[in-house]
Amino acid sequence: MREQEIAGIDIVSNGEQFRQHFVHGFLEHIEGVDFAKRIRIGIRDNRYEAECPTVIGPIARLRPVHADEVRFTRAHTDRKLKFTIPGPMTIVDTIADEYYGERPRLAMEFARLINEEARELEALGIDVIQLDEPAFNVYLDDVENWGIDALHRAVEGLRCKTAVHICYGYGIKENIEWKKTLGDEWRQYERTFPLLAKSRIDQVSLECAGSRVPIPLLELLEGKEIMVGVIDVATTEVESADEVAETIRKAMAYVPAERIIPCTNCGMVPLPRTVARAKLRALADGAALVRVKLERG
Repeated sequence: MREQEIAGIDIVSNGEQFRQHFVHGFLEHIEGVDFAKRIRIGIRDNRYEAECPTVIGPIARLRPVHADEVRFTRAHTDRKLKFTIPGPMTIVDTIADEYYGERPRLAMEFARLINEEARELEALGIDVIQLDEPAFNVYLDDVENWGIDALHRAVEGLRCKTAVHICYGYGIKENIEWKKTLGDEWRQYERTFPLLAKSRIDQVSLECAGSRVPIPLLELLEGKEIMVGVIDVATTEVESADEVAETIRKAMAYVPAERIIPCTNCGMVPLPRTVARAKLRALADGAALVRVKLERG
């Protein structure tokens, strides 16, 4: 977090340093999930395979999962603090199920547990709760049929900012290869953005740097704060401040400046630390360039 502060980041996180996996780090503490019984399954519509734990009985959260790390994290920064939790749809896509038998039913059960956890984390001083839902760009029918409902259940009663992160994936080989099959324009968001615009989620996070998401689609998120990904996490090439500023300005053609929050496309775990550090600085410097110009009119 100190490195984020030095780089000039306004809303910091603990970088998920307490977890080995962004989904399984939550599931490790859930009753009814058996990590000794791992099954190799296709995830993200069989984009790739992974060894996943198995749901063997009713799921329950018997104790807080992330409370201790939030207490530690909150004590070490005075800045706004964001915390990430895997979203219900992405959880059910990253786990084998031998008990519930229906993905929507299992998702709503996990949404209930997420909500229990999120309420406690909010009380400990978290300013933004973000649900990570990369599965939202894969199962478009499911997003409409039950994905949004599961998000609403997960954030029910929260007073802090709520966000959903729906990127096309960080810079691992499987995601990079999959993106090559998507064509010149990635238009999956054309279906999900209108649904999210009507949702009760406050913020939507997506990738714009080095991606083929048509920027005009951002208009479909009318009324939402948008975390615009201006840092490509699938390359070790470090963006310049000017390049970051240009991506922000492109988004500003379709979204009011006050609703834009520049961020990275996704997590930077595949990147060398020196590269990640430099990219964070570029993020802050590029945002500052745009901010100064806006203030000057």
